[in-house]
This record gives sequence, C-alpha cells and structure tokens, in this order.
Amino acid sequence: MFYTTTKLLEISCLVCCRCVVAGAVIIASEWSCRGSPDGAQEEGDNGEGLGDGADRGLDGDPEGVWSPDIEQSFQEALAIYPPCGRRKIILSDEGKMYGRNELIARYIKLRTGKTRTRKQVSSHLQVLAKRKSREIQSKLKDQVSKDKALQTVANLSSAQIVSAIIPSFWPGPMPGQPGHSQDIKPFAQPPYTTLPAPVPAPISYEALPPPRPAAIAAPVWQDRTIASAKLRLLEYSAFMETQRDRETYKHLFVHIGPSNPGYNDPVLESIDVRQIYDKFSEKKGGLKELYEKGPHNAFFLVKFWADLSSDIEEGSGVFYGVSSQYSGAENITISVSTKVCSFGKQVVEKVETEYAHLEGGKYVFRIHRSPMCEYMINFIHKLKHLPEKYMMNSVLENFTILQVVSNRETQETLLCIAFVFEVSTSEHGAQYHVYRLVND
Repeated sequence: MFYTTTKLLEISCLVCCRCVVAGAVIIASEWSCRGSPDGAQEEGDNGEGLGDGADRGLDGDPEGVWSPDIEQSFQEALAIYPPCGRRKIILSDEGKMYGRNELIARYIKLRTGKTRTRKQVSSHLQVLAKRKSREIQSKLKDQVSKDKALQTVANLSSAQIVSAIIPSFWPGPMPGQPGHSQDIKPFAQPPYTTLPAPVPAPISYEALPPPRPAAIAAPVWQDRTIASAKLRLLEYSAFMETQRDRETYKHLFVHIGPSNPGYNDPVLESIDVRQIYDKFSEKKGGLKELYEKGPHNAFFLVKFWADLSSDIEEGSGVFYGVSSQYSGAENITISVSTKVCSFGKQVVEKVETEYAHLEGGKYVFRIHRSPMCEYMINFIHKLKHLPEKYMMNSVLENFTILQVVSNRETQETLLCIAFVFEVSTSEHGAQYHVYRLVND
C-alpha cells in the first residue's frame, strides 16, 4: 500500500488525537549515542600506529594531537573508563562493543569535536607510561627499591601505569587529572582552554593510604543508574498479557530491568534539559517548572526502543499493564504521577499512591500490574497497525511520557523521568538508554 505524505499526517493526527500538526516540532535525536570514531580493537595495540597522526590530528588542527583541550578530555576519560584489558563494553542503545581506547577516543570527539584514533590513544598511553616509569626511577635512591619498582612496573600494561591503579605508587592525583573524589560528568561542562598547573605526586613505598570513610563514599549506583539522593528506580515495564490453554503469555513493550553496576562502569551521559522542554506540557507541574524547582540530581531522560512485534492476538482477554519498583532509605509514602503528552500537550494523567515496605534494610515501593489507561491501549492498537516502522517513528516523535515520583507529604520531587520513544528494530526486543538531565 502506498502512503502519501498527506495520508501519513492524517494517521499521525488520528493516533495522537490532534487535528493540526503545523505547530509540531520534531527534534533530532541528539541524545542518541554516536558511533565509535575508529571502531577497531583495543588496548592490545602493541605499539602499532605510534606514528599515526604524530604531527597533526585527523581534523588537521594546528595545535597538534594533544592540545590542552584534548589532553584535558583524555585525562577525564581515563578517570571515567578504568583499564579493562581486552574486555569490551557494550553500549545498550547501539548493541556495539567498544574497548577502552575506543571509548576514550569517542569521549575526546564528543567533548572537543576533534577526532583521535584508538591507535593515537594507545600511543599516547605508552608515551605517558614510559615517562611515569622514568619518574619512578629518578626518585628512588637505593638500588633495591629501584629494582622492586621496575619489577612491579614490568608486570603492568601502559593503561594500568598511566591510570595509576597502584595507590602505593601514586598516592596523589596525576598532573591534570581529577582526584578520586571529584564527580566526573561527561559533556556537562564547557570546553577547557588550558590545563591546570601540574600537581607533584610524592613517591612513597610505605603503607597504603587509609581508605576513605564509608560515610563520604558515594553508592556505586549513584550517577550510573536512575537514582537521586533519596530514591532509586529498580525496575520498570509496560506489557500486554493473556492466558491461553491455562498458560500465561506476556509481551514487554518497554522494560528497564534490575541492574548491579560496578565502580568500573561509566557514569551516565548528560543531555541539556532545555532541548526537550517543548516535548512536554508547559502548564503547572510540567517539566520546566519541576526542573527549576529541583533537586537537579533527580531528573533523567530515558530513550526507549519499544518492541511492538507481539504475536499475541488482540481481544477482550488481553491485559495491558505497567509495573514499577523503587527503593529508598526513608519510610515515606510516595505519589507517582504519569502524564502522557501528544505534540507537547498533556492528554491524560494517572496518579497513584504507594506505601513503603521494609526489605533487607531498605524501603521498597512496588506498583504491580497497574492497568493501562484506555487512551494508551487505543494508541498502541493504532500504532501497531501502521504498515511501516518509519511511519510509527513519525508518530512517536510527538509522543512522550513524564513520570514524577514525589513525597506525598512534602511534595518534594524524588525522581522525574522523561520518556521518549522509537520502534525497536533489534531481534533482542525492547532496548533503552538513560541520560542525566542538566542545564549548562
């Protein structure tokens, strides 16, 4: 069947309950992750490409390969992506695997706009590692200590030496590198023009420095998952379910599953909240007003690639529902508001109340199998019957959901999650990617 542009607009209007689309603003998906600047293998470069771009970068910038802004981004990336050997990291929204040097090169590109290959990163790591080894030798007086240090360094990779993973060797921060307690937020700061003055790192082979007090150590999931200082999202799903021959069949449209992040996992990337203001209602209680009120660490964007390829037959026996789960440290009552927006206007809102249950030393809040509203069910039906995925995505450009979790007594915002959507083309079903919302 051939669909003209006029026909597609009629379908979009029908699905989103709007008669006029002239005022719609379609924003390019700036929050989609970009590809790797090089896309090859990783830390095992074995010195290949030591001369690749040794005199100039791929952009031909006159400052050279490691100008101050590039060096600053390089040092930030070292802090964000610890050495991982030949292991790869999978970015969930792309399904691609990246090694550490590729991620560092990718970070430099996103921060500075200048391309550096993973081989140039590898070469720079080796140069810095040799420099660090020479510094160690020059500061040791007796031969026994020098031999011991050389033996230890010989067993480390260039990435490990430069990343200073042995605290007894490098008790202080590297020159130009943030200390361990500094909060690194990618893309949330303006480009750097100059490097800070080098901080000398005293060499010591005595006892290890005392660990940081547990009271000031940030939880591992903070800055790596959807979590504010007071509440964390554990799981979220929207689904359809039916029973057939005494068996239950369930299809997930979108799903955020339980996660167990580690300190080696990268922190969330950031998106400017002002880029998505017009996708949500501007009336009282809208995203803009909530963000200005704060706290800013409670605001997130989730890009869903929804799985609409269900083989469950639609009918009276099908249940459409939403489940979510949260955890926190306080025994409070939460209010969960879910607002559906079409063309930036609120069309329906659902408010639910949930009480805390003490489990394993923390308070858990569960909203289990909350029925989906009639508007959403009809929207999904009409969306699934569009013949092409690009038509579905055209409709979804103007469809958003804003979920606000607040303390029912104080009205304090505990979590605010903005959901935007596309149709999944992956054989693995629904996908998602999380970003922190900032205003820089």
